[in-house]
Amino acid sequence: MPPLNALKDPHDWLYRLKQINLGLIILICGFAGIGFLALYSAGSGDVDKWAASHMMRFGVGFVAMLVICLIDIRWWYRLSYPFYVIGLLLLVFVEIKGHTGMGAQRWINLGFMVLQPSELMKIAVVMALARYFQAIGTDDIKGLKVLITPAILVALPVGLVLLQPDLGTALMICMAAAAMFFIAGTTIWLFIIGIGGGIAAIPIAWQFLHDYQKQRVLTFMEPERDPLGAGYHITQSKIAIGSGGIEGKGFMQGTQSHLNFLPEKQTDFIFTLWVEETGFLGGMAILLLLLAIFAYGYWISFRCKHAYGRLLSLGLTVNFALYAFINIAMVMGLIPVVGAPLPLVSYGGTAMLAAMIGFGLVICCNVYRDSKLVRM
Repeated sequence: MPPLNALKDPHDWLYRLKQINLGLIILICGFAGIGFLALYSAGSGDVDKWAASHMMRFGVGFVAMLVICLIDIRWWYRLSYPFYVIGLLLLVFVEIKGHTGMGAQRWINLGFMVLQPSELMKIAVVMALARYFQAIGTDDIKGLKVLITPAILVALPVGLVLLQPDLGTALMICMAAAAMFFIAGTTIWLFIIGIGGGIAAIPIAWQFLHDYQKQRVLTFMEPERDPLGAGYHITQSKIAIGSGGIEGKGFMQGTQSHLNFLPEKQTDFIFTLWVEETGFLGGMAILLLLLAIFAYGYWISFRCKHAYGRLLSLGLTVNFALYAFINIAMVMGLIPVVGAPLPLVSYGGTAMLAAMIGFGLVICCNVYRDSKLVRM
């Protein structure tokens, strides 16, 4: 393995700077810009309520993204397991002395910010799996024994997140991990068995769900059963989205959101507010941006000459896409409400930080796509 300080020539660093994906950065800034406008509207024109903090966090995250993408990917390769262990320890700390909010113990109060370790764990799991699959090589992935270790790597954080309780985040970690297994080349019959086993276990899993989680599933199946109670959020969201029409009601003119019929308009239901005001066209703009970002991540993965970069970039891209599309499907009533914000658009510090760290690593995979990685 070449020494980590091999790039001493400043011309090499100039070359690395030129490899930063300007197109992807523009897409990311555009997505965050929509978040700023939506939060400015959610605050009824008060920029200090949510919008200013959102852009300040994006600015900090943007700097972090640029720093991360220029650090030699071999450092991230070596730090994959330590970062995973730190994430696990933070999840354990949450169980012992975490900050409780909205009936769940998911946060660590750092004073200057409230950290949600489960958000960072989504990145850590992808990094750890990418490191593991790079180390064993694609030819050995077909065997069942080699999948025991990565299964444990996924099960540990999922179990800790379920204890918070946070079923939505646990499921998203599982889905991102399943995507990593698929990308790495795991045989398809294992996925078929896994899906079949998951479906068969639904009646058993139902018994372990909390009452509010059962209520969300029942409300998804029949939202009209309690329109003023459990079904209130999704009913108001559908009304707002439908009333937006093709072109929307106009910026800051959404009635459902500004008359406070729409709850959590700055976080989970920010897409609803945006579509009510900008209509079908505004919603399509967000979806097209998401597809463009996903295509960029896939392109970067395709260019990487080492398995770690391919797995890491595509895994993080899938992770971001899953988060975004689950939020959109949730507010449209296509899946049960799981409490997932829209990354870079919803108000939230840790979600913003996790998204920008993820994009920094994706761009790093492109910058160092020709690096030589050996099995360790």
